[in-house]
Amino acid sequence: MRFNQRVGRERERTEGGTQVVERTSSEERLKRPRRYKVLLHNDDFTTMEFVVWILQHVFHHDEATATAIMLHVHRHGIGVAGVYPREIAETRVAQVDALAREHEFPLRTSLEETD
Repeated sequence: MRFNQRVGRERERTEGGTQVVERTSSEERLKRPRRYKVLLHNDDFTTMEFVVWILQHVFHHDEATATAIMLHVHRHGIGVAGVYPREIAETRVAQVDALAREHEFPLRTSLEETD
């Protein structure tokens, strides 16, 4: 999201009978925070059902979308689970890692900065 803010000041002064108005302005632009892709990596042990469950409960995808992402990961070896600001992406990765360990699956996740 871009946000432009102009702060202006006007000051009047008189020079030799002529009135002069000086304007100063500063412009501040806030950049959109960098976004990161949370990637899921395929392995031979994590079940497809568990990956769909992770996509639904951690990334809040509906069942059809979660299944499509899981199949993409299965066929291509890697897939995007979601795109988030850094702190949220790191939190999602930590949640997936904890759930995978708890259920004794070697599911791997990683972060990649978007362009």
